[in-house]
Amino acid sequence: MNPWETLREECLQCTNCSLHTTRKQVVFGMGNPKAEVLFVGEGPGANEDEQGLPFVGRSGKLLDVYLESIQLSREKNIFIANIVKCRPPQNRDPLPEEREACLPWLRAQFKQMKPKIVVCLGRVAAQVMIRPDFAITKEHGQWTQKNNIWFMATLHPAALLRNPNNKPMAFEDYATLRDKIEEVCEHTYTNPL
Repeated sequence: MNPWETLREECLQCTNCSLHTTRKQVVFGMGNPKAEVLFVGEGPGANEDEQGLPFVGRSGKLLDVYLESIQLSREKNIFIANIVKCRPPQNRDPLPEEREACLPWLRAQFKQMKPKIVVCLGRVAAQVMIRPDFAITKEHGQWTQKNNIWFMATLHPAALLRNPNNKPMAFEDYATLRDKIEEVCEHTYTNPL
């Protein structure tokens, strides 16, 4: 078994926090493990818990529309993961101890992937990945570089479904992402692995 599959198998058995007692499935993530672009959400919802895949409900369909608009595909040239791999009850924000227990899995994915760009989907992911006081409505679409990796946050697709007036702002974020991919990525557009 290759290192990625080994990591996946270990993650699927995780009992590091209490979320494992209420989950149906661990949501390891999906996409190309050699992708240069990593999308990170906060955690699985009900549909994701049922299917074991990230962003598969209504918000996932909306995410796919934005991805397709800039020639990205969850099957080919990106990877999608979450801060926590198990669904928090009633889709509440993951608790600090749940995030801390789960972050080693994301760090291990990160270490194997070596992404050039990380896109945080929503406030929780941005506050964990970029900085604790990140203000998603004011700072979405802005780039931050840490350890030679570019980070940007955009509005969570579920938030866009609740407030469709923000969809044009999110579209601008994806246009900014396309430009950054063209600037720093070697094979995301030209020759997906």
